[in-house]
Amino acid sequence: MKDFRKLQVWEKAHQLALTLYHVTAASFPRDETYGLVSQIRRSASSIPSNIAEGCGRDGDAELARFCTIARGSASELEYQLLLARDLKFIPPNDYEQLAQQAIEIKRMLTVLVQKLNAES
Repeated sequence: MKDFRKLQVWEKAHQLALTLYHVTAASFPRDETYGLVSQIRRSASSIPSNIAEGCGRDGDAELARFCTIARGSASELEYQLLLARDLKFIPPNDYEQLAQQAIEIKRMLTVLVQKLNAES
């Protein structure tokens, strides 16, 4: 069992989730509360949640599996941010910064999964 709080990728994913909770509360229309806002928050929180769950499982193979799921959630988030930008719910500059964070997390997860699979 690993401590997820010690993983840099978990910390980055957690910070992105916190940021997105604030962004969606501030700039999205009220009628999107149960639509795109909910989807963005769910996929953003799913990333660090899956990393944490994987750390609580037995062995590197399980952690790698949950990191792969987290990477899928990051890809889902990447699209939702693009949709929010195109609907003009978030400004292009904010989109670029948030999307880059999601992409960086995906890259970090890919490297972690490769490392875990090599150790298994």
